[in-house]
Formats: sequence, C-alpha cells, structure tokens
Amino acid sequence: MRFLLRPGWIALTLAVVAFAFGCYYLLAPWQFHRSAERDGNNAELVRAVSTAPVPRSSLVAPGTEPGPAAAWRQVIVTGTYEPTGEVLARLRSVDSSAASEILTPLRTTDGETLLVDRGYVRPQNGETLPPINPAPGGVVTVVGYQLPDESATDRAPITEGGYRQVYAVDSAAIGSLVGMPIAPGYLQLLPAQPGVVTAVPLPPPDPNSSYSYAWQWLIFGVMAIGGWCYFVRLEYRTRKAEQEGPDDEGAVPAPEEESPPPDRAGRDGPAEPTTRARSTSDVLADRYGR
Repeated sequence: MRFLLRPGWIALTLAVVAFAFGCYYLLAPWQFHRSAERDGNNAELVRAVSTAPVPRSSLVAPGTEPGPAAAWRQVIVTGTYEPTGEVLARLRSVDSSAASEILTPLRTTDGETLLVDRGYVRPQNGETLPPINPAPGGVVTVVGYQLPDESATDRAPITEGGYRQVYAVDSAAIGSLVGMPIAPGYLQLLPAQPGVVTAVPLPPPDPNSSYSYAWQWLIFGVMAIGGWCYFVRLEYRTRKAEQEGPDDEGAVPAPEEESPPPDRAGRDGPAEPTTRARSTSDVLADRYGR
C-alpha cells in the first residue's frame, strides 16, 4: 500500500476527503436547514391566511415596518384612496403569465398613508395595458393581507402608457416618486373588496425540494468514498500481480530427452563389444588352470 504515499494518490485522497466532508458537514445540513425553514414558512402562511382579520393598528405600530408575525395576516383598514399617487408594478408573474399590479395609496383615518395592491391587469397582445378601473372615492373599509416591502432595485421607474411604473413594491421609493410619505409595508386586497380589480392570488405552498437535495448530497459523499476504495483495491491487485510474475500454469514444459536409438549392427558397421557375464567354471579355470 506504499503507492498511497505517491503525490497523485495523496492529492486524490485529499480531494475525496474534502468532498465527503463538505457533503456531510456543509451541504447536507444546509439543505436540511432550508427544508425546515420552508416547512415553517408554509405553516406560517397557512396559519396567517386562516386567521380572522384584525385592525392593522393592533399588529403594526404607526410608521414601523411590519414584523414577521404580521406577514400574510388579514388586516382591516379604513381610509380614502389617493389616486394621484397610483403606480404600476411591472414585470410581475401571476399564474405563470405576465402582469402588472396596481398600487394605490390609501390615507387611513389614523393619519397614515398605506400602499394598497388593488390587483393586477395583463397587457393586451403582450404589450399594451388595458384601461384600469379607478379607485372608488370617499371613505372605504378594506381587508387585505399585510406584506413587507420588497427589496429595493437599482432600476429607475418609467412612465409608459400614461402610467408611472416601478420594478419593486418599495414604499419609500414609491413615496419619493409620487411625492407623499408612505408607511412601510403594503396591503394586498382580498377579492370583492372596494377598489379591487383582479385580486392577486395567494402564492402556492413551497414544494420544498431541499429535503431530497440533502439526501442526494449524503449519497454523493458515500459514492465518493466507495469510488476511492474501488480504485485503491484495483491498484493494489494490479501491483501485486506484477510482483508475483506469470503463473506456473502458463509455463512451457521442457522437451523430453530422446532415448538413444537402438543398436543398428549389421547396417552401420560392427556393433561395439559387450561384456558377457562370467560363469563359476570360468572363475575356477582362471584360478587353478584349465
């Protein structure tokens, strides 16, 4: 296993360890956290929209940003629409189709001015906005979902088709554009409320795919370690086979020695004399004489 100390194998081992560590201690926990957070958001949304409406002043203090507990709560507001401060939020998507949302300030009886989302319209032929029904005059009482401001954008507002149009629902930026102070956050009207055009539907629950992503990262970590073990074993067996050499079964047998040819006396000349075994009489004759 000394080959593991070579630079290439050291680099591969460190890469596998780093990847597995990231899968188990960074990526998978992050996805599990996101999964829990999304489940919590879905539960908060369901709980908020199913709660009976309450006066907005009981949830949000005057002039303050709505907190997380107030998000998507149904609130009741009484006041008068200010159509001179109306703007459109462009480049929106409602039910997977392009739309523009109508934002009209409402001066409440408490002295605040709130931004109210009166619904949406779709551009005709993908370009031209249709006529928009004006907000009703006089004092009205509306019920809507309390929402926080959207993140500010660097894109400047435009005027098109006779409407001032913005790219984000940001009460401070819209207040500066229309020249009136607007309280943080905005209201999204429910259907059948005074001034609503076509109410923006509630967002669908988050599908929350983070849980499956977390398990995928865990599986990737196991696969990385398993692949490393496979290649280490393959390298070890290859080197062991090279050290042992070829097997005995593959050796070529040595040729057998050929036996000398039989005596060919009478053909190739006289045969070499052979030694005859001596009998007992021969031995006695040599000793005592014949």
